[in-house]
Order: sequence, then C-alpha cells, then structure tokens
Amino acid sequence: MITASVVLFHTKQTLIDTIIESYGPAEDRLLFLVDNSPEEGADQGFGESSRPYVYIHHTGRNTGYGSGHNIAIREAVRLGSNYHVVLNPDLSFSPQVIDALASYATDHSDVVYMLPEVVDQNGELQHLCKLLPRPSDLILRRFFPHLPGAKKKNDRYVLLDKDYDKIMNPPCLSGCFMFLRVETIKKYSLFFDQRFFMYCEDFDLIRRLHRVGKTIYYPLVTITHIHERGSYHSIRMLCHHLASAIRYFNKYGWIRDPERDRMNEEITGQGMENP
Repeated sequence: MITASVVLFHTKQTLIDTIIESYGPAEDRLLFLVDNSPEEGADQGFGESSRPYVYIHHTGRNTGYGSGHNIAIREAVRLGSNYHVVLNPDLSFSPQVIDALASYATDHSDVVYMLPEVVDQNGELQHLCKLLPRPSDLILRRFFPHLPGAKKKNDRYVLLDKDYDKIMNPPCLSGCFMFLRVETIKKYSLFFDQRFFMYCEDFDLIRRLHRVGKTIYYPLVTITHIHERGSYHSIRMLCHHLASAIRYFNKYGWIRDPERDRMNEEITGQGMENP
C-alpha cells in the first residue's frame, strides 16, 4: 500500500483537483486531505470523498504544516502502508512517478526518502538538493543575494557543482514532495517536529532521516512545482520563516554543529551516489 497526504488551508479547488489527479486512483493507494481551514462544524475524522481513494480530515484550526501531515502519517503507520508521500498542493505529475519511486525504494532497502527531479511551470530545473545550512547560507540567500561572494556561496549550498542528472544522497532536500519509507518512520518515530509551524520542518525531518538511511535525489522521473516563495511576498510568512530558522539553529547549533559538518563533507567529498 502507498499513502499520501496534502495539507490544505483555504486552498484553491483547482490545485486540489490537480493533486488528486496526479496521485491517481489505484487499488493500493490512498490520499489523505488534511484541511486546516477553520470552518466550524467540519467533520473531524477521515471521511470518504466522492472518490473512494480520497479521505478528508478537517482539523477545524490551523495546526501547522508538519502537524497536519503527522495526522496522515500516523494513519499510514496504523494501516501498514509501505510508503507515504508528503505532497505540497502546488504540484503536478504523472501517477507513474509514484510507481517508479516505489520500485527503486523496494530494490534499495537503505533508501528512506526520495525526491524526484523538480521543474517549475516553465520547465526550468529547481535546484533543491542542499547542504545542511549554516545561518549565513540562509541570510545571504534570502536578504543579500547580490553581495560579492553571495552567489558563489549559494551555488555551493545548492550543490551546483554536482550533476543534477544523476542520483545523489544529500543531507538536505526540499520537502515539497517527500517519498518516505513508513517502516523507517515507525521504527525510529520519525515524524515532523510540531514545534515548526511552517518552514524548516522539512530540513529537520530529512536530517533525522539521513542519520538512519539514504535520502535520495532521483532525477529519472520529474514533477512540476509552482513555487510561490510565500515568504518573499508576505510579511506574515516571512515572520514564520524567520521564527522557524531560529528554532532550527537553536535545536542543532548556530556556529558549532559537528553533525552538519560531517554530513556536508560526505556529500561535497563523495561525488555522485551510485544508483
């Protein structure tokens, strides 16, 4: 069985329809829509929609991105799902993408997370493989990208010296599409840290997954991500982003972080991961 989840908050129906169509109906697939919109009187449990493989859960309040997905991930564990896919609502892809990832993960038992190649709506590659960040990486990238040396530092941070046409095992990747091995989640209790309301929860979870297995960038299949970069256009979203970054570095270390240094050295020194 393969399960997936999308967290919604006043999400446009067109996006919801696209992600439902992308995930696709299949006998061994279930899709959980966790709706954090605060409408009163909503059903709190998982109820079937008009599509038999889609289940809806209304929380009645905005509990946060990671918290919303944890509701569905715990259901995936309870049901004995083999893999669970954390999805952003602004994605589109062929249902065969899921099949390809499942096939690779089944043949490689040490793989605990996978991210396919990601392009924007214009077909441009998004460079979503990263080193574990230092504070300076995030500060320069967000606020001072035109300073001398900032581009070089950012190119190193997003591993532009690596071949994005080949499989890699970086310690940090985007959380827009997270193909997860449920057995690993259950064994190590690797759920989202709900102290992160929004942003950096993916960095935190993938870092913990990287401790126990391979977190793979898999460019043999492609998805489309309409990346709106909300914190670049909204003060409220920027505040959420800053608060999460502070929480992340408080958790792992601002200056001294030996695990970050070791994991980053493993990817910068190793070249490409063998398929």
